[in-house]
Amino acid sequence: MDYFRQAWAIAWKDILSELRTRQMISSVLLFCLLVMVIFSFTFDPGAEYVSELVPGILWVAFCFAGTLGLERSWGAEQENRAVDGLLLSPMDRSAIFLGKALGNLVFMLAVELVTFPLAAVLFGVSFLDVWGKVALVAVLATAGFMAVGTLLSAITVNTKLREILLPILLFPILVPVILAAVKSTGSLLQGEGWEGISSWVKLLAAFDVIFITVAILTFEYVVEE
Repeated sequence: MDYFRQAWAIAWKDILSELRTRQMISSVLLFCLLVMVIFSFTFDPGAEYVSELVPGILWVAFCFAGTLGLERSWGAEQENRAVDGLLLSPMDRSAIFLGKALGNLVFMLAVELVTFPLAAVLFGVSFLDVWGKVALVAVLATAGFMAVGTLLSAITVNTKLREILLPILLFPILVPVILAAVKSTGSLLQGEGWEGISSWVKLLAAFDVIFITVAILTFEYVVEE
């Protein structure tokens, strides 16, 4: 239990810091909202083809917006060398990673909670009948995204071109997550049940288990370098 208390302490620190400044969540949310509004002028709300396009628009927006948040996550720790204090604290290094990833997950899910209803209004689609399944897909996809992203952000934070390097490293690894999230969301919007998304949900769950485990096991070596 001490391990998870340590992880939650790191996550809670990030949450409180963000609540005071609102720098990361406001920029990420604004990016998603702008993407939704711009694309809403391109397509006719309520048209049959829109339900096929909305999932791709949503998850592309989440990926790019989430990358902005990941850059800020470790970048804030570099200010005044706060990361040194974390690494010198008497806690497991992997608990630091888990706490940072959990904090990033909370921020991104909060952004998605606002963006999904906005997309429903702007594009004339409805998530009400399938909100539970959409929420499951969103949580699994975002968890995998934040696990890989938090690890890679820690690797690239000390590089001069981290704003460019992070997406280059991150997006190829996230191809299974993006594909599964888009396909699952699209299937749900078109009225398919659990049978239509079960294989994609299993893929997301397997991705989460594998990459969260790998990130926890390798984080200590990452921060030592």
